[in-house]
Amino acid sequence: MKIAAYGSSINGSELLLLSLATCFCNDIYREAAKKNIAVSGVEVEFTGEFGGEGEPGFNFQYKANVISNAPAEDVDALILHTDRIAEIHNTLRKGINITLHQTKL
Repeated sequence: MKIAAYGSSINGSELLLLSLATCFCNDIYREAAKKNIAVSGVEVEFTGEFGGEGEPGFNFQYKANVISNAPAEDVDALILHTDRIAEIHNTLRKGINITLHQTKL
């Protein structure tokens, strides 16, 4: 049996999780700079589950490790603050409408 391989080497669910992780990582650096907290690294691990065709994802969770010489309570506060203001996270948390505008090709 021959299987045709169409599409890209990464799927949309992977891109979505990567987008969430990248948003958090970038926002940590931005918010740390505002608070004069030196950050030497950020590690983010995002997971989520996806059901069958057409079903939305669920059980999205992440872990973040911020590498800094700042006091632990300052780093913890930075992580919590960034979680509250991360744009991609908040877009999904609040829900969005997605509208298809078809064009004739």
